[in-house]
Amino acid sequence: MTTTTEKNLYTIMEDRKSVRKYDPTFKMTQAQLEEIIKEATSAPSSSNLQPWRFIVIQDEETKKELRAIGNNQEQIETSSAVIAVLGDAEMYKNVEKIYTQNVEEGHMGEEQKNITVNNTMRMYPAAPLEVRQGIASFDAGLISMQLMLIAKEKGFDTVTMGGFDKAKFAERFELPENEFPIVLIAIGKAAAPAFGSSRLPIEDIARFI
Repeated sequence: MTTTTEKNLYTIMEDRKSVRKYDPTFKMTQAQLEEIIKEATSAPSSSNLQPWRFIVIQDEETKKELRAIGNNQEQIETSSAVIAVLGDAEMYKNVEKIYTQNVEEGHMGEEQKNITVNNTMRMYPAAPLEVRQGIASFDAGLISMQLMLIAKEKGFDTVTMGGFDKAKFAERFELPENEFPIVLIAIGKAAAPAFGSSRLPIEDIARFI
């Protein structure tokens, strides 16, 4: 039996399309953007280290600069905002803070916290940089999808963009060495319907054994 919640979820999933034409006169508030990001942080992450970071770009002149970095994609400039999703390759440095909060909120005891913190500090700093970047990139994908679905539920449109000069982005926004850009998400109100898109059949993408 399909519940109301399931119907809503499936409708949102079906309605979410990659929108590239935005109404440039429509402006979202910072509070609206903060709410979407905050709700999206319920996404899972490796060891709950939450390696995602965000730069939310609303300033019109900065969006013009970003458009030049982003292969001249129109939606960067015409959307209400662009949410840059970054990864933190030193995500383990927040482990004490995260798991202290877990204890305070009643999710685990002090003993389990200490075990988890010690295991994390033994494993993550010793992992090669590319491994930690891979973990952060995977987790960024999880929160990015969740963010776009939440935005659609609230009546906004989005498109995710991986085609931009990441080195120039890092330089322009003065990212610390541990942070690196992963995707840009344009968000706002559609000015034209998005194109539909086909999907491969299940037999082409899944094996049941």
